[in-house]
Amino acid sequence: MRPLPRTPGLSFKPEHFRDIMAAPSAVGFFEVHAENYMGEGGAAHAMLNALHADHALSIHGVGLSIGGAGALCRDHLARLRKLIDRYQPQSFSEHLAWSSHGAEWLNDLLPLPYTDETLATICTHIDHVQDVLGRRMLLENPATYVTFAASTWSETDFLTEITRRTGCGLLLDVNNVFVSATNHRFDARAYLAAFPLEAVGEIHLAGHDCEELPSGPLLIDTHGAQVANPVWTLYAEVLARTGPLPTLIEWDTDVPDFATLLAEARRAYSLLEHAAIGQPHAA
Repeated sequence: MRPLPRTPGLSFKPEHFRDIMAAPSAVGFFEVHAENYMGEGGAAHAMLNALHADHALSIHGVGLSIGGAGALCRDHLARLRKLIDRYQPQSFSEHLAWSSHGAEWLNDLLPLPYTDETLATICTHIDHVQDVLGRRMLLENPATYVTFAASTWSETDFLTEITRRTGCGLLLDVNNVFVSATNHRFDARAYLAAFPLEAVGEIHLAGHDCEELPSGPLLIDTHGAQVANPVWTLYAEVLARTGPLPTLIEWDTDVPDFATLLAEARRAYSLLEHAAIGQPHAA
């Protein structure tokens, strides 16, 4: 299976289908959420089939609950395997988070403590997913709003150890790094210096909202705005260390017209070009 192209990609939105078909070479790949395509047919699959004929495809899961304490949902995993077999995407990724407890499913990606116990659980779950899918998956670093006194690992060491034990790759969401660093008052550059960049198979960039509290700014990872300038700066610094990597512009709420998304993709493309020739960029 060939990898994702080291170019910008976009989250696919059905309202942009005609624009995409009219300009099939505008971006290198598209990403979709797995759970939106677990039905058998209809317009959603017709569009995705047409899209994948001309573009690489990344499938991004939001419902496996990799960090959940219980076993993974067998039915959900079976539907995911069927979707992966159907489209043979260039990449599959999920989140370092949990979203279910027993039979209850929560419409959110929730944080977890970084302990030996959760590490063992997550590694077991990732091994299971990779065995069922027959492929390597990528795990995304979270945007967080709370930390846990019980944690005994830093997030970067925790992710590094997961990759060592399971062989999975990582999806580096640079906006999530900036959001968490701002919310918890740590240095985003120091975090990225400790991040296992050699395991990164894809990068995400997205927008966020800011709420000013008496204690300082609180950032919310909304995927509903342009990528912020500080995030572009961090992204350029990552590329200076890694070279070009597949880079997705995520925009999932308050979705703009296709031209606005292409403008974001072009900005990423400029940074990728500079990284390819080893030149710094004034991001």
